[in-house]
Formats: sequence, C-alpha cells, structure tokens
Amino acid sequence: MKFLIFTCGEGLGHTGRCISLACELLAAGHDVCIGAYGYSRELIERSGFNASEIPRELKLEGDNGSLDLKSSVTSTVKSISVKNMKRVLVLIEGNKPDVVISDGYYLGILAARWKKVCTCMIVNQSQMQDFFKDKGPVMRYVGVAVKKFYTWIYNGVDIIFVPDFPSPFTICGSNLAFSEKIMDKVEFSGPLLRKRFCEVVPKENVRRPHVLCSIGGFGYRLHIFRIIIAAARMDDSISYTLIGGPDLDYDLLGDVPENVDVCRFVADPFPYYKSSDAVICTGGHGTLAESLSFGLPVISFPDRSHNEQENNARSVEANGYGMGFSYSVSPDGLLKAVRCIISEERFRLKVCVLRDMASSLDGPVYIRKRLEGYSALCSH
Repeated sequence: MKFLIFTCGEGLGHTGRCISLACELLAAGHDVCIGAYGYSRELIERSGFNASEIPRELKLEGDNGSLDLKSSVTSTVKSISVKNMKRVLVLIEGNKPDVVISDGYYLGILAARWKKVCTCMIVNQSQMQDFFKDKGPVMRYVGVAVKKFYTWIYNGVDIIFVPDFPSPFTICGSNLAFSEKIMDKVEFSGPLLRKRFCEVVPKENVRRPHVLCSIGGFGYRLHIFRIIIAAARMDDSISYTLIGGPDLDYDLLGDVPENVDVCRFVADPFPYYKSSDAVICTGGHGTLAESLSFGLPVISFPDRSHNEQENNARSVEANGYGMGFSYSVSPDGLLKAVRCIISEERFRLKVCVLRDMASSLDGPVYIRKRLEGYSALCSH
C-alpha cells in the first residue's frame, strides 16, 4: 500500500507522531511519502526521511508567553491561496496514495477528498472554537466559521484517530467534542511514539537527578528558559538539559550555570527521556504524551491564552501526573516544584501506569493495522 502523510508544522508534536507512523508503515513494507514545511520538514529529514515541501496553512504568533490570536488569524488568512491548494493536489496526483493521513493539515484532506482518496485524521483537539471565546465580536464570528469548517472536514474523513490514552487517562479529553454523527469513526489509538521505551538506550554521562526541559523554539517562550536557568542556579545538585529550537535567540539567555546544558537542536530526545527524572515542557500534547509514556512526571507551562495547552496542563495536574504553572512563577517556586516532583513517589506511581499502558497499546501498530484493514474493505 502507498500512504501520503501530511503534517502541520506548528509545534513538533504533530511531526513526531508522523515520524512514528511513517516508521511503522515502512517497517511493514508499505510505501510512505511525507509532506511537511519549515522546522517540521527539517526534523523529518534529520530523522532519515525525505519530505516534500508543502505550503504553510497555519501561522501562530505570540509575545511574552501569550498566543496572539488576532495576529495568528491574520497571518493564516494571508497564506490562503488557490496556488497552495494546487501544490497539494499536484503532490497527491504524483504520489497516487491509497490513503492520505493528515495530522492537523487540512489542505491535505481537502485535496484528497477532491481526488476521492481514502482519508484519516490524527486529532488531539476538536474544539478549536474555544480559542475565540471572550475575544470580542469579530473573533467570535471567526470562531463560528472555523467550527463549521472543521466539522465539515470531520464529517468527510473516513477515520479519526486520537493519539492518546483511553478514558479516564486521556490527556486531551477536555479538548475533544465530536458530534454523535461522527463518534463511530473516532478511535483512541494510544500515544504515537517515535521510539518504544524498551528500545531506547539512556544517554550517557547524564548526572542525576536530571530534568529535561523541552520548551520548543518559539521566541515568546524565552521567559520560561530564564526562569529555569535561575532556578537551576539556586541548586547545582540538579542537572538540566534545555532543548530550544531555531527561533530562539540563545544570546538572550545570559550566563548559563554549569548544571545546565543548552541544546539548540535534538532530533532524538528519547535517550534524554530515559536518562531523566522529570520533564519541564509547555502544554503541547505531543511532548506531554511522550514524557508520560516514558514514565516521567511533568511540570507544564502552557502558553497564555492557548486554551488547548491550558486544558492539557489542568488535566495533567488533576490526574496527578505532575504540576501546571503560569509564566508568573518565581525561580524559587519552580525549584520547589522540581524537588517535589522528583522526590515524591505519588507522581512516579501514577506515570508508571501510563508508561506500561503506552507499551501495551502501541499506537503506531494499532493505526497501521486499522488502515490496512480499512483500505482492504474500501478496495472491495
């Protein structure tokens, strides 16, 4: 079979899931093509895959830890064009896939439906209208239009996979709301991990206790990095690895203490996961799922005004998987949380259950088998 995978490049959670699924499909003998853009495409290619350039359809803007919704909508609308749609259509025509898989990339679904190709979506949020609440009358109308659009998309796809644990362990549960009309096509696959826990060799020469800080490269998250560095300076018995990205100005971090290792790019974070005692991250679903699936409690800093991330962080805290903080936390407050989350067994017991569950669910295998069976039915 031939699969064409489209990935949204806003946040690397989408990218990691697509790499995971591509690996599983290739290992089973299928042909796989990937469409991506920007930093996402770079990560895919550094992971050993070829990726075709696709148009960017979503652009997130922010400042000082907050998502700027109006600027994000304006930038996204400016990128819409017939030319972009044609580029995606040409990619489908050239590859002739049996199945198109989209992780948050809607142009791929539109083009596949136009070409009458079997489609599936990977979704960890289906309430995007929440972004537009309490943002004024104009944004409210935009939210209504957005909801109508993605509801129409969901009605037309063949299968929707939620890459998360089943209830009551679901991380993104507060971000999901599907109509009764499509509930029969929604399936929880389990997390889509690029590497299984049993396959990973821990990174060498990591001093424990160790905290992995996977914040991402958006420049408006610089404040989190500074808080972490200040907290690290207060207790050199705890070591930290900070993973940033291409959009972060590392010169603005200032003096970095010896117990902090700053990495501009890490294509494979899993050896770091296996060498860590906790993770500090934003509220993005991808990093949360990876961390918890490796049995690591988390400290989450959701972007302000980013409803999805804030919901994820609340879920993590409510379920006892870690703690959630705002950008206003002091370095001393963060250090106290780090010490607590590393030392208290109650967090470890909770996340170890998720680690075992992720192994037994094996999300990539689940999706591969479902798509193989579904495509066979469609061909008959």
